[in-house]
Amino acid sequence: MINPRTVSASRSRLAFIGIVLTVLLGACSKPVPKAEDIRPVRVLKLAAGQVTAVAEFPGEVRPRIESRLGFRVGGKIVARKVDVGASVRRGQVLMQLDPQDLQLAQTQAQAALKAAESNQQLARAELLRYQELRDKNFVSQAVLDSKSTTYQAARASFEQAQAAFRNQSNQAGYASLVADADGVVTAIEAEVGQVVAAGNPVLRLAQLGEKEIVIGIPEDKVDALRRVTDVQVRVWAKPDEVFAGKIREVAPMADPATRTFTARISLAGPSADIKLGMTAYVSFAAASPHPMLKVPLTAVFQNKSESAVWVVENNAVKLVPVRLAGPAGNDVLIAAGLAPGQTVVTAGVNFLRAGQKVRILDEQSQAGSSAVAATSGKATEAAK
Repeated sequence: MINPRTVSASRSRLAFIGIVLTVLLGACSKPVPKAEDIRPVRVLKLAAGQVTAVAEFPGEVRPRIESRLGFRVGGKIVARKVDVGASVRRGQVLMQLDPQDLQLAQTQAQAALKAAESNQQLARAELLRYQELRDKNFVSQAVLDSKSTTYQAARASFEQAQAAFRNQSNQAGYASLVADADGVVTAIEAEVGQVVAAGNPVLRLAQLGEKEIVIGIPEDKVDALRRVTDVQVRVWAKPDEVFAGKIREVAPMADPATRTFTARISLAGPSADIKLGMTAYVSFAAASPHPMLKVPLTAVFQNKSESAVWVVENNAVKLVPVRLAGPAGNDVLIAAGLAPGQTVVTAGVNFLRAGQKVRILDEQSQAGSSAVAATSGKATEAAK
């Protein structure tokens, strides 16, 4: 008969021996070497070239002249003849005031003119009669001088009444607000029933003719853009059509809200299809004074508080801080930190670390492409 205690002890010894053998075998085996992490990247070989810097700003098509019209006399508006967006012709009636008081004043001035005319005629007849009596020596010269003075006063009163009547007639005519030029109504600032004072703007009229683009220029670009002569204008509705422009005016002070300087760009022979209020884009083009380096935007990333790129050397990458000179479309210009001939990583920059081995998928070279850079390397700065 087998003793249970003997069987249990045998099992325990066998389990202990198994554990010892496992530990010994594990200690004798070598660790599997970890495969080196090699990242595939795309790169670009740098070459300096001439760059046409282009600064582009959005703007709005506005008229060269936009007038805020108002009545030359005060009164109550009784009629409005046009709406916003209406095209009007020179001399067309836009609004009317209640003419009753002005007509009464005109009637009063007309009555005063008739009275002055009668007094003048009477004084003239008196003067002629006394001149005949003086010729016959029936009256003294003093009496004749008195009649002459009376006539001169009556004549002056008549001329005064004439002027007052003409003035009051003009005032009555001012009850109708008419367009002083062909144009388009851009705003209505008063409505029927409103009492307005003389000179208060009631309507805005944009004159047809020369149009211009109004843009806002950042304060650090004003002086540089003043000297640019190659100015081109495109409208959002017709992106393929380009118009030549010219800086006509730059505001002497910055806008208090946007802190930009308002600039007006005149158009040389604009198309009739360009409507007021359209969105436009103004581009200022100027060649860089010396060759510059540029890299794709995807190659630059922020390392703490500075911009940096990955440079490939001996199939490994190192972090190089750079100073940027400005955007260039989908590229960015490099002011300092890189040199021609260096190879820069353009894709996969966020997954790299210093010293990491990389595998180049393809390599784009800019060497000997200065002519291409001059045409396609345009630095576009979009001012929002």
